[in-house]
Amino acid sequence: MFKKRCVIYPKDVQLITGRSERYGHSLLSKIRKFYRKKSHQYVTLDEFSEFSGIPLEEVEKYIG
Repeated sequence: MFKKRCVIYPKDVQLITGRSERYGHSLLSKIRKFYRKKSHQYVTLDEFSEFSGIPLEEVEKYIG
């Protein structure tokens, strides 16, 4: 059974936005702060989509 990832990483943010991987790290930190997550917790695709305003379907196109 094939399963898709449910979390997003800085490299994914780089591919989606065209910005640097460092920007991806800082954006994910902002999202964690917004959702009151701890630094070790993951950011989900849904949370990234909601925060960035990019439709989930568009985000999923970049996630392998």
